[in-house]
Amino acid sequence: MRVEGNTILITGGTSGIGRALAESFHKEGNQVIVAGRRKDLLDEVVAANRGMKAAVLDVASAESIAAFADRAKREYATLNVLINNAGIMHRESLRKGATADAEAIIATNLLGAIRLTAALLPLLLRQQNAAIMTVSSGLAFVPLAATPTYCATKAAVHSYTQSLRYQLRDSSIQVLELIPPYVQTELTGPGQASDKNAMPLSDFISESMGILKNSPEAVEICVERVKMLRNAEKNGNYVDFFKTFNDRAAATHETL
Repeated sequence: MRVEGNTILITGGTSGIGRALAESFHKEGNQVIVAGRRKDLLDEVVAANRGMKAAVLDVASAESIAAFADRAKREYATLNVLINNAGIMHRESLRKGATADAEAIIATNLLGAIRLTAALLPLLLRQQNAAIMTVSSGLAFVPLAATPTYCATKAAVHSYTQSLRYQLRDSSIQVLELIPPYVQTELTGPGQASDKNAMPLSDFISESMGILKNSPEAVEICVERVKMLRNAEKNGNYVDFFKTFNDRAAATHETL
């Protein structure tokens, strides 16, 4: 993937990894469009980054995605990179039998990415150099049992990305997957942003951008810190790793 000269749409671009990616790509000379549900937060990001654009978009809404895709044909005709980053994460007690949180997580993390990708594909296919980047998680490969639906959606995003890459293999679109570890953001609340067990956001972005610059043909963007999760099954110790990982999280109430 090229790291400059693009027109990039980043969902969930008002905070955390999304905003940090947006600002990084913006500094590299790309036209960046941050997308999110709240106009006030979008305005804040744009005010802090001269030349960046913003679009109100609720990825959990099929109607919002359809309306945005129709608008993008006119307003963002040079759009050539889509980064599906928007996501939510909640702890769930499966014994309670409730599904409201699960349905919301699926609508945002999985259906949102699938619907937006499908809606923007005709536009992306017209570009000579295009890319679709999905943001999954190390938890796609070793689930944190306290957040089962989040982990399941990220595993599904990984699988969907592989199929998308294969189906677009003869097109102008490169399909990439960014696989974050536990990063200092507010994904699970303010405490995560200062958790010493989490990777500093600036370090994650710097290492990820370095991979994109130095390995332009890479299809999985894995910083060193996430490789223990990404490769747990391949390393042959998955059952023990899964138990140790979740026992530690249950004992300390960490979200890793």
